[in-house]
Amino acid sequence: MAAVTIHSAFGVQENKICQGCPGSHISVIHTALMMIHPLNYRCPIQYVLFLIQMDFWKPDSVTQIKPHSTVDFRIKAEDTIAVEDFLGQNRLRYEVLISNLRPMLEAQFDSRVRATGHSYEKYNQWETIEAWTEQVASENPDLISRSAIGTTFLGNTIYLLKVGKPGSDKPAIFMDCGFHAREWISPAFCQWFVREAVRTYGHEIHMTEFLDKLDFYVLPVVNIDGYIYTWTTNRMWRKTRSTKAGSTCIGTDLNRNFDAGWCLIGASTNPCDETYCGSAAESEKETKAVANFIRSHLSSIKAYLTIHSYSQMMLYPYSYDYKLPKNNVELNALAKAAVKELATLHGTAYTYGPGASTIYPAAGGSDDWAYDQGIQYSFTFELRDKGRYGFLLPESQIQPTCEETMLAIKHVTSYVLEHLY
Repeated sequence: MAAVTIHSAFGVQENKICQGCPGSHISVIHTALMMIHPLNYRCPIQYVLFLIQMDFWKPDSVTQIKPHSTVDFRIKAEDTIAVEDFLGQNRLRYEVLISNLRPMLEAQFDSRVRATGHSYEKYNQWETIEAWTEQVASENPDLISRSAIGTTFLGNTIYLLKVGKPGSDKPAIFMDCGFHAREWISPAFCQWFVREAVRTYGHEIHMTEFLDKLDFYVLPVVNIDGYIYTWTTNRMWRKTRSTKAGSTCIGTDLNRNFDAGWCLIGASTNPCDETYCGSAAESEKETKAVANFIRSHLSSIKAYLTIHSYSQMMLYPYSYDYKLPKNNVELNALAKAAVKELATLHGTAYTYGPGASTIYPAAGGSDDWAYDQGIQYSFTFELRDKGRYGFLLPESQIQPTCEETMLAIKHVTSYVLEHLY
C-alpha cells in the first residue's frame, strides 16, 4: 500500500520529489500508537485533526489507524519540530526513519548495473518497460505473446503478456503489478518473473512444468499514467491521473475501485483523498480493462496474484469485511507455507492472513473482487520492506526481493496445479 499526498483545503499540495526535481527536505516519522486509542484520547478532535495533516505511508489514511499499531507518515521539514513536540507532549513513542528524503530518493538508484536500456536489476521508466514487452515477446514467440487489453485515462496502452507453451484449455494464473504508482518494486517483480520464466524454461524442472501445464497472464504495470508521473513530477504519487467533473483533485485509487464492497469501508468518496474509490465501481479505464479481461477468462483463471509494497505481507480475502472466505483454512495454510518458503532464501519474515484483520479493512480491492468472481486462490503480496526505505527501496534490493518472492509464487503455482477445480 502507499503513502498519502498532503492535502490543503484547496486541493492537493504536491511535493516534487522526483529524481532531478528541486526537492524539499522532508521527514518520514515512524510512530508507535501502542497505548493510544483516538476515541479515548483526552482531546480527540485535536488528535484527529493532527493526524489528518500527515502524509500517510502506512496505513493509507487516518481512518485505517487501529489501536496498538504503528503508523508511518511523511511531513515537511518546517513541521518537524512542531510534530515532535506534539508527539512528545502526548507520550506517543516515535522513531525518525528518514530525516531527509532527498538523499534517499537519490540512493534508491544504487544499482551497479550500468545498462542504458532495460535492466532487471534497475527501476525502468514506462517507455523502457513498454519497449521491453514488445522485445521479450518477439524474442520468445514459443513462450510469450503480447496483447493490449485497454488504454489508460491518458491514452497509454495497457499491455498484457501471456507466458506459457501453446496449448488448448490450459488453466491460468493472472498476476498484476503497479496498481499504486509509487510502489516501484512491484513492476520490477513482474518483469523479473517473465525473465525467470524465459531463462529457466527447459532447464529448471518446476518452471518447465508450470509453463507446459498452465499459462501466466502478467500485467507489468496497471497504473501506467501514475507510474509515469512518479518519474516526471512527484515520486510519491499513488493514484491514477484521471479527472473528475467538479473537482480540481486528480486520480482514483484503483485498489478501491473494484466492485467488491465498493466504498463501504477503508475508502473515501472525496476525490482529494488518496483512497478515493472513484465515482462508481469500475469507473476507471484501468479497472475496467483488468476486470473485463478476467471476466472473459474466468473459466481458465485459477489464481489471482496482485503485487504491492510495502509491509512484507501475504494477504487473502476479505478486506472489505471481517468475514472469512469459505476456504479460509486452505488459504491460510497455503499462505503460511508460501511465506515459509520465501524466508528460506534471505530470512525475510512475512506475516499473512485475511486482509481486514491482518493489515486493515479496505473495500473495492482487486483480490476480493477476483475471489468473489469464483477464483479460489486470490492473494495480495506486500513486498519489502517494513518501513526503513518504504516506497524508496534501493535498486540493490530488487534482486533479493524478486528472488525470494519467486519462491513464494512458485509454491502457490505448484499448489494450484495440484488442486485444479
